[in-house]
Amino acid sequence: MHSEPQGYLSLILHAHLPFVRHPEYENFLEEDWLYEAITETYIPLINMMDGLIDDGIDFRLTMSMTPPLCAMLLDPLLQGRYLRELERLIELSHKEIERTKNNAEFHELAWFYKNMLENCRYVFADKYGRNLITAFKKFQDAGKLEIITCGATHGYLPLMMDYPEAVRAQILVARDHYRECFGRDPRGIWLPECAFVPGLDKFLQEAEIRWFTVDSHGVLFAEPRPAYGIFAPIFTPSGPAAFGRDVESSKQVWSAEEGYPGDVNYREFYRDVGFDLDYDYIRPYIQPNGQRKFVGLKYYKITGKTPQKQAYRPQVAREIAASHAGNFVFNRQQQIEHLRGVMGRPPIVLAPYDAELYGHWWFEGPQFLNFFLRKTACDQNVFKTITPSEYLAKYPTQQIATPSASSWGDKGYWEVWLGPTNDWIYTHLHRAAERMISIARANANAYGLTDRALKQAARELLLAQSSDWAFIMKMGTMVPYAVKRTKDHLLRFNRICDEIERNQIDEAFLGNCEWRDNIFPNVNWRYYL
Repeated sequence: MHSEPQGYLSLILHAHLPFVRHPEYENFLEEDWLYEAITETYIPLINMMDGLIDDGIDFRLTMSMTPPLCAMLLDPLLQGRYLRELERLIELSHKEIERTKNNAEFHELAWFYKNMLENCRYVFADKYGRNLITAFKKFQDAGKLEIITCGATHGYLPLMMDYPEAVRAQILVARDHYRECFGRDPRGIWLPECAFVPGLDKFLQEAEIRWFTVDSHGVLFAEPRPAYGIFAPIFTPSGPAAFGRDVESSKQVWSAEEGYPGDVNYREFYRDVGFDLDYDYIRPYIQPNGQRKFVGLKYYKITGKTPQKQAYRPQVAREIAASHAGNFVFNRQQQIEHLRGVMGRPPIVLAPYDAELYGHWWFEGPQFLNFFLRKTACDQNVFKTITPSEYLAKYPTQQIATPSASSWGDKGYWEVWLGPTNDWIYTHLHRAAERMISIARANANAYGLTDRALKQAARELLLAQSSDWAFIMKMGTMVPYAVKRTKDHLLRFNRICDEIERNQIDEAFLGNCEWRDNIFPNVNWRYYL
């Protein structure tokens, strides 16, 4: 079992949410994005890794945890609100046990959700003291998980390259924040939207980042052409290595049509008691304004393309997840044996996914991962899981090439983030970046109140640059919110800059901005110099 494997698999989960925190409201719908992700994705992944370590299973996993996500997970206001939300759902699950007592299948599910939610409360509040960062840090310090960073606010870097200082700030602010969260420097970065353009590598080199991920065509169309395609990293001219995404393993998992998540026995995402149950009964658990919303209790399985859905059966779904994990192991063995034969050296297969696929969208995803990592460690010796940093330490010599411009968005380039629905934002973002650079240079020696104002200006600019807003505008979900966020940050940014230039800083207004947008308390605005 301990002989050198024929190749390696690197699983990367991209854990990211935009910075959504609204202290000015008692309840805010979009904050649910965080609460759902904690309950359905982050806690199940923590439970999975705790279980693997307890059972002595050797595994490697890589996760990006973006600065906005880390900031929200560390925020006392949001921690308290998550717990409040969890208590309400636990109360609902108790009522559901009572309501379903004459329906055996749903009754069993009501108990299932009660136990799941109470476990979330235990893990979140008792085991990790509301701070899930400590859990992920523990796995990193144990050598099982590599946590990598991202752009400070997931800004779409290729569309900022006209203002190198703005790109530099996105990367260096993220590096600094990672240090504060994890007590070490990041070795890898998930480029926001896997979007690369030649020249980006020099900013990564300055931050001492050793590697990053790109989509397949980023490596396949590199100059010169890589000898091993996407199955070995390439070193960029500035130094950091690029790892290309493997198409085959990605598709098997995320494609709802061809992939595992579409299995008829898995839980149906779109049928939720928040919409299904009697209005007066569910009223205390939906939005304060009375609008229905998903509450996370879902009683049906996918069943097939039919409105007549059947009851979800967790034990059956769990067995299917185990067989899918076995199939995934088998496919990776075949792929890696074949590649080893062709390449004459151990390949690395890079399988990156959005973390929220596991648990939130595909409820059984964390179980699938758990079975997969156990089977990989115990049932075969063709390949091992590895982190990209470990792979580079093992195989420090690689071809030098420049990856091509690319992203993992639809059609592979910039189209998702730059099109008729969202292109209006860039004039304003470019102007703001230009203004930030000039105001930083004009006040290079600022201290006191001016220093505070410059910090806040940098925060507002970074938040306005988040690629999430352009993505939401393109996708047509929550569009008014994305538009409002873009405009609000730019308006606050410009007002702060006006006040700095006039030397008339309104401290009450500045304090209000700091209270609302409190990300990066120690932001270094001098990166814009």
